[in-house]
Order: sequence, then C-alpha cells, then structure tokens
Amino acid sequence: MILNGVIHTMEGKTIDSGYIRVENGKIQQVGRMDQLPDGAELENAVDARGGHVLPGLMDIHCHLGLCGCDGEDLNETSQVCTPNIRVLDGVNPMDPYVKEAREAGVTCVMVHPGSTNPIAGQAVLMKTAGRIVDEMVVQAPAAMKFSLGENPKGRDGWPATRMGTAAVIRELLARASEYQLKWATAQADPQEEMPGFDPCLDALRPVVAGEVPAHFHVHRADDIATAVRIAKEFGLDYAIVHGTEGYLIADYLAREEVPVITGPILTDRSKGELRQMTLENAALLTRAGVRVAICTDHPETTAPQLLLCAAMAARHGMEEEDALAAITINAACIAGVDHRMGSITQGKDADLVVLDGPPLDWRSQVTHVFIDGREVER
Repeated sequence: MILNGVIHTMEGKTIDSGYIRVENGKIQQVGRMDQLPDGAELENAVDARGGHVLPGLMDIHCHLGLCGCDGEDLNETSQVCTPNIRVLDGVNPMDPYVKEAREAGVTCVMVHPGSTNPIAGQAVLMKTAGRIVDEMVVQAPAAMKFSLGENPKGRDGWPATRMGTAAVIRELLARASEYQLKWATAQADPQEEMPGFDPCLDALRPVVAGEVPAHFHVHRADDIATAVRIAKEFGLDYAIVHGTEGYLIADYLAREEVPVITGPILTDRSKGELRQMTLENAALLTRAGVRVAICTDHPETTAPQLLLCAAMAARHGMEEEDALAAITINAACIAGVDHRMGSITQGKDADLVVLDGPPLDWRSQVTHVFIDGREVER
C-alpha cells in the first residue's frame, strides 16, 4: 500500500493525495485518500506524504547490458544483415548500470542491438529486476532493429551509400515476404510444402506479417522519409528511433501517424547527422500530434538519467505531463504493452516509483521502487 502521495496515473487526472493498493504483483485499487476503504490493511504501507508517485519508467531504446566494462556485444559484424541474432543472448543483467537504472526508477527497458547492420537483430523488452534475463523478459522479440543513414555504410562488404542500404533492406524484406507466404500457405494446407528453413528469413517472417514491429534507427529527415517509405511498401508496423530531425517534418510524421522514440537528449553533436539536433525536438513533435517517447540510447546517455532527459525536454518546451507520458504511457503504447504497464491503473503490473518531490525537479530523489509489487533493494 502506498498512501498520501501525489499520484500521476498517466491515464486520467493526477490525484493530489491518493492511495494505491497492490496485490499479487498487480495494482488492485487507486483512489483519493478520502476513498480509502475502512479496514484497509495499512501495515508496512509506504507513506508518500509530500512526495509523488509515478508508473515505473520505461526506456524503450537503449543498449543496457550489452556494452560496458564487462565487454562489447553491441554490433554483430560477421555478416551484413543479422535479423536472426537475439539481444536476449547478449544482455548481462549483472551490469552495474542495470541496478543503477532500477534504483533511478527505470523498471522496464527495450534493449536493441547496435546500428552497424542495415538489419541488426531482435530487441528484448525486459524488467530491470532479476539475475537471469529469461526471468526478466516481458516480450522477446520486442522489435526488429533496422538502421539507415551513416552507421550502416562503409565497412568492407557493407553498402557504400544510403541507396545501397535501402536496397539491401528491401531485398531481404521481399525474400522474407515470399518466405512468409509459403509458410502461411503450408500452415493452412498440410498438402503444401514448408519452405526450406532460413534463419534470417524466419526471423523476419513475423515482421513482414505485422506481428513484430520494425524500429528504424534514423537521424536525418530524408532518412526518416526512407524508413516510412520502406515500411509502407511492406506493410510493417513500425516506429522511428532517434528521429533527430523529426521536428523538421513533424506535420508529415503526424499525418502518417508515425510514433517517434526521441533521444538521446543529453549528448553532443558527435557526427554530421546530429548537426541540426535540438532539445526542442520532443516538444515540437508532440505539438504536431506525434506520439513521442524519450529514450536514453544508453550508453550515449546513461539509463539512470531517463527522468532527467524528460526534465530537459520539459525545460525546452514540452508540457510536464507530456514529458512524463514520454517515459511511461507513450513508451508502453509504442512498445505494445500499454495493456500491462505505463500507467497506474487497476489490473496493470505494480511497477511504481515514489519520489520525495516533483518528478521533473532534478533535486527530487527516488525513495522507493516497486517492480511487480515487490520493493526492490536500493
């Protein structure tokens, strides 16, 4: 039980002084303190008086547990396209940053492979509490990582131009579409022969079937348009990742109903593609009607700084509730798990963060973190 806190439900109005009752890892009741049922069990309740309560924070594009002092497992360069690799097989849940992210209120992350490959592999959506990654998984695969722009260009045997990268992606998606058609036909009719197994095409089969979303790493506006073009050609469910120049074509993205996972916000213009980077990107996209999430792209900005990234977006024009939505309910919607997390709503996972002050005030401290109803050690 959490009592007396300002509860940012992220669905409906903020409750100025409310309570949350948790049972069996799920949120059972949310309401005003004057609605607290008589006889409610208050033993071991957390008194959040003077503080604020948020849903667990979600960072849906990062490389947490894939790179750091224990080794580098970000980019698989044994072949140009690697849709068959699974981040699940590379994440180190003992990475100190996983613990630090959890302590900062980040309860769920989507970990992606890097962006060296035009098609880089399968992301995993996972909670940040646990020692065995299989026991932390929310969804796997959670997305298929695609890359456009500068990163997938120029290595020996790799495409040399943006045109070449798009052509490589189109060719593999076309082959996967044919593979999927043969597979679906054989599933429906036992007389039909299954296609010969191909690990890359089999990994892309649920993507072209619309069952697994495509996440496109892109920065420049023209690369964003290429991602939209390819996604529409193949009928993909998709999102834009980074979208650094998204604000330049915000009306187009809103019209196409393309969600954008913006970030990293707290970084430098380390390459030409970031020349027009602005901290106002998230605000301008939101005002245009684009669904926006904010990510850290850990380690570009470290995952524990997710809330600070939202605060910086608010400082640069984003409404405070929109900034909080970008790391809670919007992130959950883009990840396809808003039925389970992203807001303080009855029936959802009891992933909760208690702070001793306003969440976007950089001086506020996280005092309690709950994942699946259990308070995590701090």
